[in-house]
Amino acid sequence: MTKPRHPEKINKPVNPIKKKPEWIRSKILNSKVFFETKKVVNQNNLVTVCQEANCPNITECWSKKHATFMIMGDTCTRACAFCDVKTGKPGELDIFEPIKISSAVKKLNLSHVVITSVDRDDLKDGGSDHFFKVITQVRKMNPKTSIEVLTPDFLRKGESYRKVIAANPDVFNHNIETVPRLYVSVRPGARYFSSLELLKNVKKYDKKIFTKSGLMVGLGESKNEIIQVMDDLRSAEVDFLTIGQYLQPSVKHFPLIRYYHPDEFKELYDIAKNKGFLLVSSSPLTRSSYHADADFKKLQEARNNLSECHPHQ
Repeated sequence: MTKPRHPEKINKPVNPIKKKPEWIRSKILNSKVFFETKKVVNQNNLVTVCQEANCPNITECWSKKHATFMIMGDTCTRACAFCDVKTGKPGELDIFEPIKISSAVKKLNLSHVVITSVDRDDLKDGGSDHFFKVITQVRKMNPKTSIEVLTPDFLRKGESYRKVIAANPDVFNHNIETVPRLYVSVRPGARYFSSLELLKNVKKYDKKIFTKSGLMVGLGESKNEIIQVMDDLRSAEVDFLTIGQYLQPSVKHFPLIRYYHPDEFKELYDIAKNKGFLLVSSSPLTRSSYHADADFKKLQEARNNLSECHPHQ
């Protein structure tokens, strides 16, 4: 057997990870509260997107007792090229999960909680009934806590998403993630217009629910494509847009094309605000659930101010 002519090229990373610029620095806050939060999560055997997706803001958020709970397991039925959550065949639903989540929310004394999930294409309803049970139980045990859900797209699940709305979450979030041109590479299991339709239908079904969506940048999209997504989301009456920097989890994930400068995020913020979103969060480390509690209060204030300016709307 002949030896390869260039042995140094064997097992070379597919997509080398670019060095982070100085403005991509998460806050390290290994405080007592951080470990208290970690203890509550571990004792209840809960899954958080903070851990599973390797969120860069985990130390800051957990130091403030902010955690995003991920229901229906830690294994996703999709294989999105940007995501660090593992893919495979999920296990059975935990019937005790609603009470576990509710207890954790109570122990952490959360004023606002974010509940997300893996995609569960294996379930007939995509997991909407489980969402309903979790939201209902959290509300029952924590009546003063506002609830935000970050849901899958319920693709090919009919109107199952209505079950989630029926539980009356305060915020319904579904991330659009990227521009339509990149869907086949970045989100091969999803469909851009199905995600848009979901957000549009939620608002149509219940005007009182705040709708929210998130966009990553740095995957090769153009400025005009980003602006088109903003217009599409406003056409769907989305209230809140988050824009953050894509950070490539490993050499096997979708390649990071470039880092956006903070000034560019400020420009995108200004454009989005001028489009009419009630609230916009745009920065390198912005993530769907980052500062979600404070942002919910801002959403309420923005809606109240709008009502005062346009009392008949």
